[in-house]
Formats: sequence, C-alpha cells, structure tokens
Amino acid sequence: MSATAVLFYILSFFILATGLLAVTAKKIFRSAIWLLFSLTGIAGLYFWLQMEFIAAVQIVVYVGGIVVLIIFSIFLTQQAGKELPAPLRGRTFFSALAAIAGFCLTFNLICHYAFKPGSNQVIDAGVSRIGAQMLSTSEHGYVLPFEVVSILLLAAMIGCIVIAIKTKPVDR
Repeated sequence: MSATAVLFYILSFFILATGLLAVTAKKIFRSAIWLLFSLTGIAGLYFWLQMEFIAAVQIVVYVGGIVVLIIFSIFLTQQAGKELPAPLRGRTFFSALAAIAGFCLTFNLICHYAFKPGSNQVIDAGVSRIGAQMLSTSEHGYVLPFEVVSILLLAAMIGCIVIAIKTKPVDR
C-alpha cells in the first residue's frame, strides 16, 4: 500500500469519525466543534487531490464562515452549555431505517454503474484560470453566481447583526 493511499484512508477515517461525533454529541457546542474538524478534514482531502483553490474556499467559506456563524448563533442564544434533547424512539428507528436504505441504494448504484476510464488530459485548476473564469461574463463565466453568493453572505452578516442587537424591554 502506497503512502498516498494511507494518507487517503487516514483523512477519510478522520472525516467520518468527526462527522459521526458531530451528529451524536450531547452538547450543541461540541457538535459544532466536531463539524469544524470534519469540514477541515474535507479541506485536507481537497489538498490531497491537489485542488488548492477548492481547499482554500472550503476553509474560508465553510470553516471560517459557516461554522463560526453557527458558533456565534449558539453563543448569542445562550444555549452553549445545554444538552441537546434526546431523540424520540420513533425518530431514531426511522432515521436508522432511512440511513440503511440510503446506504443500500448507494451501494447498488455503485455496483451496477459502468465506470468508464477517464481521459489522461490534465485539468488546469490554477488559481489564475479559476479567477479569470469566475469573473468572466462570457458563456462559461461565473460572475452571476459569484455575485449571488456575495449577496447571500451579506444577508447572513445582516442576520447576525440583527440577532446580536439586544432590545431593551419596554416598561408599561
């Protein structure tokens, strides 16, 4: 077994273990921290695939933005130390049943899919090419989705500010 395969298995185990801990943690803050580690592991997987730009986006947007927003929301609602409510028995059974059905469906699709060999053409994933295509207004440009994402992040920041503002109760 090569060193890259060992690194892949270590990263995969780390991602799966921290994802499982994020879902099963009793405290909501610990769940958010395990999610942070899981998303960081996914960024490590992107680095392993030599997709540096996607890894940087993963770190900046998800680890640096979304998880920090989740943690701030937990602190702003003062729910950081509370334990999550135990799931109902019916929900646990149906959730496990749905997970098993999803696994079986995915396994069936993988087994019956006729995988075709890929081309030997190298993908140009350089940051300059990605940046030029992202800001291009041509047919294959991504300037509109880029602007929509910036508006979404602006709306998330405004939402955080609105949540953070504490209003004084009105005395009658």
